[in-house]
Amino acid sequence: MKNNLKSIIEKEGPKFADVNYELPFWSAPFGLTLLDTVKLKPKMKALDIGCGNGFPLFELAGRLCKDSKIFGIDSYEKAIGEVKRKISVFNQTNAEGVFCTAEELPFENDFFDLIVSNNGINNVQDLNKTLSECYRVLKPGGQFVFTFNLPESLKEFYEVFESVLEELGLLNEIQKMHEHIFEKRKPIGYMEKIVIKNNFKISGIIENKFNFKFVNGTAFFDNFLFKFRFLPSWISILPEQRIDEVFTIIEEGLNELSSKNGELIMTIPYACFECEK
Repeated sequence: MKNNLKSIIEKEGPKFADVNYELPFWSAPFGLTLLDTVKLKPKMKALDIGCGNGFPLFELAGRLCKDSKIFGIDSYEKAIGEVKRKISVFNQTNAEGVFCTAEELPFENDFFDLIVSNNGINNVQDLNKTLSECYRVLKPGGQFVFTFNLPESLKEFYEVFESVLEELGLLNEIQKMHEHIFEKRKPIGYMEKIVIKNNFKISGIIENKFNFKFVNGTAFFDNFLFKFRFLPSWISILPEQRIDEVFTIIEEGLNELSSKNGELIMTIPYACFECEK
């Protein structure tokens, strides 16, 4: 692990965001389940919450005719700028990008036939308010489909992380780590309760998982997705003066694990909720 990890992330992270235009493998397994679950109809109005650089916004727009309209929203302005550029390049006239938060949707009541979110609902600031807004803008009988990864995601990493924190006596940081996991990855039971609380009927729940395989821990930490999307949250758990020490030991632990098993496998369990208003 290189020294001055925090400064590397701060310096290189924005560059990654600017060039990360295509769908990463991370999003694809969730997205395939989501796309298999949605029901497409003529003349639909659809909404993609947390569309990022355009998935599943453009995939749905390309599967619907021009008499339909799909809006993609995101709170990251550069992402919406990229969406608008793609709309122009693709001439995808039935798609539109909107810069806003999921907690304050700029749409009328009962506006959409379909709302989707591919691993985006779990990243909003206020989940309860977001679900309330989704219910408000969805038509009666409309479909709401969203995916999210579960708390056991990357358990192989978190087991080593917790072991290192315990070994170094960073017990408060262990609690922070578990709080971070809950903040980003809600259990299915928790999500069921809050969805029902916001008056949705749950039509079905699909559970699945996929694996990320790496040659070792060094490759895992050098992977662009985990370096720039996950690592900033992990290092924020730690005192700044302990960051490099902790992650050097974690990397060594993951390398030992991969040496023992022949490779490093990270498990990603996820769920897909199909709901109805």
